[in-house]
Amino acid sequence: MTHQLTRSQSQDRHASENRARMLISCPDRAGIVAAVSQFLYEKEANIVQSDQYTMDPEGGMFFMRIEFDMLHLNDRLSELETHFSTIAEKFAMKWQISKVSEKKRLAIFVSKEDHCLLELLWQWQAGDLDADIAMVVSNHEDMREYVESFDIPYHYIPVTPDTKIEACKKQLEIVDGQADVIILARYMQIIDPLFIEKYRNRIINIHHSFLPAFVGGKPYHQAFERGVKLIGATAHYVTEELDGGPIIEQDVGRVTHRADVNELKRIGRTIERVVLARAVHWHVEDRILVHNNKTVVFN
Repeated sequence: MTHQLTRSQSQDRHASENRARMLISCPDRAGIVAAVSQFLYEKEANIVQSDQYTMDPEGGMFFMRIEFDMLHLNDRLSELETHFSTIAEKFAMKWQISKVSEKKRLAIFVSKEDHCLLELLWQWQAGDLDADIAMVVSNHEDMREYVESFDIPYHYIPVTPDTKIEACKKQLEIVDGQADVIILARYMQIIDPLFIEKYRNRIINIHHSFLPAFVGGKPYHQAFERGVKLIGATAHYVTEELDGGPIIEQDVGRVTHRADVNELKRIGRTIERVVLARAVHWHVEDRILVHNNKTVVFN
């Protein structure tokens, strides 16, 4: 079947090829916005969106996200980065420039719970998730047929207490050079520190509680025993501390004393899928800056 781009799609594609995003974090001081804006103006770039946040004008950190259009971006990007390094050095910036047209590649890890995976697949299929799903990795075979119906590679890597190290090596081999971001869509295994170090701030987990409450296993059971009136879900970057990484997004739902553990799970599944999808959207659109154990999210 031959697919032809509509005029609108063609225009959008052309626009994205000339659009880039810049993320900046640095100590706050006067002149940062002026210097960045003047630089882009001199390079004949047109700023289409700009967001800033300062933690404290006196000695705090400054964060900035800019989207801009530049004709012939592909040919000029290397030069742009070289010239901007002078400004970055002056203001002690951590920074990156990425092209909108270069979609991030996702590796989705999943166990038996399918709701978070399905949400990402549906959004990707509908064209609402601006990323490429490179593969799905699982310690169970349950979802192979469904995932492969999307023409997405499915990798089964069983994990037992005796095979954790070997399983981690296989996972690293599979994703190396093939994925930019790892999504733990209810992947019920502890991630090896080697994996975390290689993909620092690029592993997003969904935890089925409103952190920092109910860390670890069976959070719905913990919530039931505590008699909570709200349950939630938290999407966060994975660090060596269990469920302790920088939080990207959270949401909650109200419950009553009538809800048993199964009812908490049923309500929670909807919250989980929404929260994870939001976090993935924001990451692939370069809307998140990490500072220490916190995030700044320009959404």
